[in-house]
Amino acid sequence: MSRQQNKLLELAEEEEKIASLIQKCPNMRVVHQIHAHILTHPHLPPSTFSFTLSKILCFVAYRNVPYAKKLLSQIPNPTIFSYNTLIRGLLSKNPCQEPIFLFKKLLHEKFPKSNTFTLAFLLKSCSILAALKEGQQIHRHVIASGFGSNLFVQTSLLNFYMKCEEVALGRKVFDEITEKNVVAWSAIIGGYSRVGMVNEAFRLFRDMQRAKVEPDGMTMASVISACTVSGALDLGKWLHAYIDKKAIKNDLEVSTALVNMYAKCGCIEKAKEIFEAMPVKDAKAWSSMIVGFAIHGHAEEALETFSRMEEDKIEPNNVTLIGVLLACAHGGLASEGRKYWSCMLESGIEPSIEHYGCMVDLLCRANLIEEAYGFVESMPIDPNPAIWRTLLVSCKKNKMLGKGEIVAERLLKLEPLNAENYILLSSLYASSSDWVKMSHVRKQMRERGIKAIPGCSSIEINGFVHEFVMGDWSHPEAKEIKEIIRDIEVRVHGTGHEPWIAAVLRYVGDEEKRDALYEHSERLAIAYGLLKTKAPEVIIIVKNLRVCADCHEVTKIISRLYNREIIVRDRIRFHKFVDGACSCRDFW
Repeated sequence: MSRQQNKLLELAEEEEKIASLIQKCPNMRVVHQIHAHILTHPHLPPSTFSFTLSKILCFVAYRNVPYAKKLLSQIPNPTIFSYNTLIRGLLSKNPCQEPIFLFKKLLHEKFPKSNTFTLAFLLKSCSILAALKEGQQIHRHVIASGFGSNLFVQTSLLNFYMKCEEVALGRKVFDEITEKNVVAWSAIIGGYSRVGMVNEAFRLFRDMQRAKVEPDGMTMASVISACTVSGALDLGKWLHAYIDKKAIKNDLEVSTALVNMYAKCGCIEKAKEIFEAMPVKDAKAWSSMIVGFAIHGHAEEALETFSRMEEDKIEPNNVTLIGVLLACAHGGLASEGRKYWSCMLESGIEPSIEHYGCMVDLLCRANLIEEAYGFVESMPIDPNPAIWRTLLVSCKKNKMLGKGEIVAERLLKLEPLNAENYILLSSLYASSSDWVKMSHVRKQMRERGIKAIPGCSSIEINGFVHEFVMGDWSHPEAKEIKEIIRDIEVRVHGTGHEPWIAAVLRYVGDEEKRDALYEHSERLAIAYGLLKTKAPEVIIIVKNLRVCADCHEVTKIISRLYNREIIVRDRIRFHKFVDGACSCRDFW
């Protein structure tokens, strides 16, 4: 063996020892010592120096990102591997634009060609940030670099588009993948789940089965999430049974998805059963259960669960605290809500806009409008439209015309084209019998071409989700549904209930207003449920808007007259109607 070969062998052995030493480091203090030793011994060959710093970078990238960035700057001629390591380290922390900035710097400096890992990591960064524009630029770079047919990059692209809810673009990428693996199937199903396309998500799941690709936990969590969004309980139950039958690993993610699905499909007791059986619970699992209790109006159980979470030393996340404040709001527990808010601030947690929104909602539900308004005025961040809308709803409910007009003015400055804002303002004037101003608002809507979002309700029958839109009679069984609606109208009228026609903001007579109320989407869905199911099967409805007061009252009456349990999930919470009463105790 030549002298040069011996030297190379010695260097390789030394590098192997260094790598082993770094890998076995018990803590960052030892790493700092090795790093200092390397920097103060310049006799090391350049290749060994770079190699050692790269190994230290691998060790610290997930532990201390600022330190990792400093290390990268000390490596002479760093490889793309070192840049990939830092990008992955950045991705492991809070979402930020740094990976994208780093890539732009590499392009500007004409750095040697990036590899598939670089592009996949960058696309993951864009998907986390929902950075559509930047992700599409990287997509163009993928094509220019010749990696367009690489499966790893393709699945990253697919996941990016689906996380950004660009379903058509994601589907195009999916269709171009020649050998679709379980990752690709999971991504496409998850994307359709996020946008509420449960029938398409389930159809894809069937296609996946036909393609002989075995689903994993991630796939099942995605399909279960589709059921959660649409309230498809029967499909969710079937998927739960499928997981058991196929012995798919019921890991933390799948169990949490099941808890979330059952809670948001109306089966809070089943959600609790699965939650209690989980051997390990992370913050996401605890939060799902707390939010589940909150939206069902089980405030005491939500707060008790939060106490157990604290006892288990699990750090609450943003969703946990939103669930706690929601529970206080829906339970009318204003003083408790204030207490949790104070504890949150004292613990150093910086409230998000969602937390502020929950607090405003809590105060408004307790009819503490002046306090809620003062709270909004004192917020350190700008209130969003949802917060102003919450105040406006409360002003309408309490017929506070002057305060409501001030709130509406602030709201319309932020969202001048949102139909819901004009509808709320119209309702405010209607509640105060100010028909002239109400007419002026409706005129503004017509002149600006602003149309109200129609109420839409869905019900799952035999594994298929049927959607109903207010006043839309295009359903194939419309004739039969109309007969049920007429029967409901006659029987409800027989109880002495008078329709609350003041809630109908149309320039029509009282009779037409009564008809309009019976064409609300949830009534069409309930009628279809009565047509297609028999007691004791529960009728479960999912609505895109808040349930109106008249529909709420009529549904209570229907539950008693037809001896049926009816669960309605509206945009705000769950309503469980049994024998003429609602679980919300008329507080929603």
